[in-house]
Formats: sequence, C-alpha cells, structure tokens
Amino acid sequence: MLRFARSFAVCLALAWAPFPGLALAPAAKVQNDRGKPPQETGFLNRSIELGGVSYRFQVYLPDEWRRDDGRLWPIILFLHGRGERGSEGMWQTQVALPEAVRDHPERWPFVIVMPQCPQGHFWTDPGSMRLAMATLDQETAEFHGDPDRTYLTGISLGGYGAWELARLHPHRWAAVAIAAGGVFWSYAPERWKQVATLPGEYARALGHTSVWLFHGTEDFVVAPRQSELMYEAFKEAGGRIRLWLYQGLPHDCWTRAYNEPELPRWLLEHHIEPLPTARPGQSSVPAPEPPPFAERLVVPLHPPAIRLTESQVDNLVGEYVEPNGVAALTVFWQNERLYGRDRYGQNSELAAESPTELFYPAGSSTSRLIAQRDPDGRITAIILHDDRHEERWEKRIAPSSR
Repeated sequence: MLRFARSFAVCLALAWAPFPGLALAPAAKVQNDRGKPPQETGFLNRSIELGGVSYRFQVYLPDEWRRDDGRLWPIILFLHGRGERGSEGMWQTQVALPEAVRDHPERWPFVIVMPQCPQGHFWTDPGSMRLAMATLDQETAEFHGDPDRTYLTGISLGGYGAWELARLHPHRWAAVAIAAGGVFWSYAPERWKQVATLPGEYARALGHTSVWLFHGTEDFVVAPRQSELMYEAFKEAGGRIRLWLYQGLPHDCWTRAYNEPELPRWLLEHHIEPLPTARPGQSSVPAPEPPPFAERLVVPLHPPAIRLTESQVDNLVGEYVEPNGVAALTVFWQNERLYGRDRYGQNSELAAESPTELFYPAGSSTSRLIAQRDPDGRITAIILHDDRHEERWEKRIAPSSR
C-alpha cells in the first residue's frame, strides 16, 4: 500500500510538470494567506443583530477602497421603496442608486449602506429607523466612513423614511437627496390635516442642510405636490433646497434622478462644518451659515424637436449596418414623419434635435443617433449613443427617393 502511494505521488508530480504555474499555485496561496486577506469590494452581504434578531443587508465598497490606507470615505445611507421590503437582504440592490452604481461605478466613489425594511413594516416605524441608523453606524466604523461626509437618500417609501431621519438627526447629514418622497405618508392619511404646519417643521429642523428633491409630474402614487410643499416650506424658512420635476415621468423618477451625473458631484460638494474651537482666552467664532438657496426646475423628458428640410431628410434615410454587414437600423420617411426600423423589424418614430442628432420621442431620454458626415456633408454612418455605450453603423445604401 505504501509502495502504491509513493508511485501515485510520483505520477501526480509528473502530470503537473508541464504546468509549472499551476504546480506552484497552492504554495502561493499559502504565502498569501499568512497575512490578513485583502478586503473584497463591490456589493457585499452583511448582517446586524438588534434585539436578538439578525437582519441582512448590503454595503457597497468602491474598487479603490483599502482597509489599511487610513483614508476616510464619503458614505451614503440609501433607503429603498415599498417593493423591495423583505428579509433576504438583496432586493434593495436592484433599483435606483444601486442600479446607477452598477451602470457608472466611476461616478460613485462612496461607501453605500443599503439596509432592508422588513416586510409588513415601513421606514418611518421607530424600529425600522433604528435598524437603518444601526447599519450606518456599523458600516461607518468598519469601512472608514467620514462623519463629515455622510449623506442620506431614499425613494418612495424610503423617501418617507429619509425625510423622517433627516428631521430626527439633522446634524448627521452633509446633504440629503430624495426621489418621489414626502412627509404625508400614504399609510397615514390623517397627516394631511397638518398640511399647513408639517412641511415647515421639517424645514426648520434641517436648517441649512442642503436638500435635493426629484419628482415625476405624472406620479399618481406619491403626488408631486408633496415635494412642491416641501420646496415652498424650505424656501420660506431660508433653507437650501432644489426641486427637479421630470416632465411626463410617473412614480419611477429615481432611475432618471440617480442617473444625473451632477448628483454625486453635488453630494461631494457638501460636508459638515466642524464645530469651532477656541484657543485659551479666546471665544469661539461660529462658522458662517451658508446663504439661502431655492431652485425649482421643470426638466423636459426630451429636447424640443426641429423640422428637417427635404435635403436633410434625404441625407439621413438609408440602411445602416454593423461591422459584420448585418442591418442594424433603417431610417425612412413616411407620412411626414421620420422612423427607424431596428434589426428586429420594430419601427420607432425619430425626432431631430439637430440636422445630425436624432432621438426617440417615445423612448429613453438618453439615447441618441448621431450622424457622421464626410467632407462633402454626406452622412456616412450613425453612432448609437446612450448612457452606457456606443455603437457605430456604416451607411450602406442611400435611397434615391423618400
């Protein structure tokens, strides 16, 4: 038996001989395991115990996060909506801010804490708010969150909770961003009896903490009036408030909101001013309060369309193909309108933002078809550009008539 074991070992060594890198892999792993393993980044499963109950949630760490570099990181507490409640700890990573982070991680250099509200509960419940703050405290301590750059955001049901946490902990947040939220909870309609006073209470509690609100004008779940009332209250109280109303969008305005490149930059512009310290024999001078600020914008879903001339239309129409020669888009003119037929035979109306830039008036607000021209002005290709990628399609044929 011993002789067989030795023979087997020799054969195994010979079998590995042609692959020296693989043969050394176990030794390298042992060497690496002697020290503390590097911290994983990205979306991580986490848990916390409160009152003898374990709750699962998620935290996001940027790729550049390191445990031993001593760097303090801006940190965001994100509260999801009604549809993501549960106990598995992951549904809340599929929408809004987590979705935007997956699409554009380069825009979001933050540690992001994503607790999950238990099914049958609301973020405004005292227990749910304790859970949210406890997860933030735990992840701030472990992942080097910066107390001066701690931000709060929420959507829909999470917007209700974000308003409540902002009011209860006004000095914790450097800035607050809320999409499709308000202070008149759908499950507590009696709060509307306080419409004359309640928004002002929140505005006075937050003082000069900057708030950015987003709402769709066609939101029939949480009425845009909720954000309008908060805007007016902050403006009257001399606070700092922005309200962006997305024209034509329903309840889900958060996909558009978190896709705004300006939003993460705006958050990082804000930090909590440290309390003034006085030298012996001197009185401290408080930092000056930021000036009041109020901005209300109605953001169109699409830019205004221009009317193209006959020659401009003739220049655009034709078949555009992928590098392998497969038709990707056919642009054609029909009933005084411009259309695009995709590779699947689906027709979609096109509108012109300029003679060489088209958009889909019934589609995404970010998709553009950008025409490329030769020195003579003839269109030779179209580039499909959206928020995430580009594709270039060569023009193969130019119909002689419309």
